[in-house]
Amino acid sequence: MQPVEQRDEVEMLSLMLLIRRFEERASQQYQAQKIGGFCHLYIGQEAVVTGAIAAVRDDDYIITAYRDHAHALARGTTTDACMAELFGKETGCSRGLGGSMHFFDRKNHMYGGHAIVAAHVPLAVGMAFAIKYRGEDRVTLCFFGDGAINQGAFHEALNLAALYKLPIVFICENNLFAMGTSVKRSTSLRQIVDRAEGYDIPGEIIDGMNFREVRDKVAEIVDSIRKEPHPAFLEMRTYRYRGHSMSDPASYRTKQELEKYRLDDPITRLRAQLTREGKLTNEQFDLLDKRAKETVLASVKFAEKSPQPPLDTLYDFTYADGAMEPGRPRPGEPAQERREGAPSPGTNSR
Repeated sequence: MQPVEQRDEVEMLSLMLLIRRFEERASQQYQAQKIGGFCHLYIGQEAVVTGAIAAVRDDDYIITAYRDHAHALARGTTTDACMAELFGKETGCSRGLGGSMHFFDRKNHMYGGHAIVAAHVPLAVGMAFAIKYRGEDRVTLCFFGDGAINQGAFHEALNLAALYKLPIVFICENNLFAMGTSVKRSTSLRQIVDRAEGYDIPGEIIDGMNFREVRDKVAEIVDSIRKEPHPAFLEMRTYRYRGHSMSDPASYRTKQELEKYRLDDPITRLRAQLTREGKLTNEQFDLLDKRAKETVLASVKFAEKSPQPPLDTLYDFTYADGAMEPGRPRPGEPAQERREGAPSPGTNSR
């Protein structure tokens, strides 16, 4: 595993550029109707996931909500596998069965992509419990939006994490809006981080537009957790430059507000820091950007050429053992005769 302190900042800037260009191309392909369903873009929030990933090891666990493209890319999932998943192709990271909100990559310990608000937070706690139960030297990073903090599952999960002193970092990506509702109108607290205090979990507010601040704080907390397991809560104050999803024109915020936050673009910010320190030239940045665009464009071509999932996989992974409900054949298979006295399909025999 590569130590955190050796992760090159220019490489991290390159990753942020890759995420940005991937999301821009995903937007384009969605508008061209090559991507269906919902599509939530991460543009503007790149420093959060990139900084957090830079602070942990490759074998640590990652889980997030439905704005998940960046998390998969940051974890090492290829742009080909990510774009193919958006296209619903068999070569996608979830075999074309998950789509935008359900990216999954077990090999890289990225465990979703979950569409129901806050539903993955208890799953994250379960993952952290497994780490402690097995005596592993790992940490779970659980990402979620500000809209998740008012869900019951969130509170139950934090209570258990504190009770059992589990190795987990709750990372709230506070982009100021739960869908189109301002956090000021949906949350009674002045600071989201205060939610953690109610469960005796240490918490801090982080500038989520600053890669270095995110990386350093997550690294500090993760180091503490490895020494003695405990939960922690970070409120990452960030901003998304697009609407909640592709169908959202974001008319609930002003142009002035958007321009204000664009001046604090996390990519521009890290670029300026590296340039001032003599670690990056304008020519090097342009080359990184060019490579990111080329990589993403190649992933679109890969996705277009990839096959659709076979029809007979439609019901795969619906049940834990892959079995179908009694009496319900796979597409193209003849229906089996129901034995006398057996319950009809769809009835409860218990």
